[in-house]
Amino acid sequence: MHLLQSGVDITIIALWFGHESPATTHLYLEADLSMKEQALKRLEVPPWKSRRFRPSDHLLAFLDGR
Repeated sequence: MHLLQSGVDITIIALWFGHESPATTHLYLEADLSMKEQALKRLEVPPWKSRRFRPSDHLLAFLDGR
């Protein structure tokens, strides 16, 4: 995690650790919560309020097979 946070490319890290693929190395990176926290801090609340989808009776009937 420290290597990635220092700017080392994931393919280089995979080579150093002897991983067959950078995808293997990526599995370990998903567990790094501090990086996720930093990414979440960069997000902004959208300017609009989200609405919940309400399907019509016609759509529900179609999905129900009627």
